[in-house]
Amino acid sequence: MRVASRLLATASRSNEFLRPGAPTGLTGLLTHSAPRSTLLYLYSSTLEKLSHFPESSVYRQSTEALTKHRLRIIENIRPGGLAEWQDRVKKTVDRNPEAFRRVPVLTASGSTEHNIVWKTSAIQGAQADEFEDDPTAQPQLEGLRTAEERANQREILERDPVEEHRMIPRIEPEPALTLGHIEEIENAIGGGLIEEVIQVAEGESRLVETLAEHKVWEDLEESPRAGQWAYFARDAHTGTT
Repeated sequence: MRVASRLLATASRSNEFLRPGAPTGLTGLLTHSAPRSTLLYLYSSTLEKLSHFPESSVYRQSTEALTKHRLRIIENIRPGGLAEWQDRVKKTVDRNPEAFRRVPVLTASGSTEHNIVWKTSAIQGAQADEFEDDPTAQPQLEGLRTAEERANQREILERDPVEEHRMIPRIEPEPALTLGHIEEIENAIGGGLIEEVIQVAEGESRLVETLAEHKVWEDLEESPRAGQWAYFARDAHTGTT
């Protein structure tokens, strides 16, 4: 069904590349313009955020394993002209080590190549928010706050997202994947269309950030009562006959 949807959406193409913005065959989901570089960034940033979890965290262990597996799949798909593109953007990448990193990839032939990946810190906070339309707006702090909370809020609200976005180093887009490349990725991951895979990666990245913010690996402030979590255990609520 997934393959039929993609073929239906691309039946009018005149070449081997998908047209960005074209329907995918799934309602509300359009063809992504740069799936490979987007997934490289999302998976790398997720792994970076997971590094702040304790190594004993079961969530970290399982999510790292899945993310690394999918990252290897993406890394090993090499669109045509990738090496030439890397040569063209090399100067910009080398001049901005705080924004980019080169990730070594061992190819099937045994040689080592590199992928260029955005660093999370280069893009964090640079997305336009509700104040971008009016950069002069001065939002007020709401509700009861401790001195530390108000200081943290003020630091966030005083940022200039428009200026931060302008300061991000720009490089030309990575060469596009062919339809064959995309189908190879979709078959290897087994998570539907690549646009669906991107949505899942975005959600996981946001979840990791939320869990890290709340330090979910720490003990509860109040220990649960004995048996509090033993819901619906077999024969727990009915007598024997």
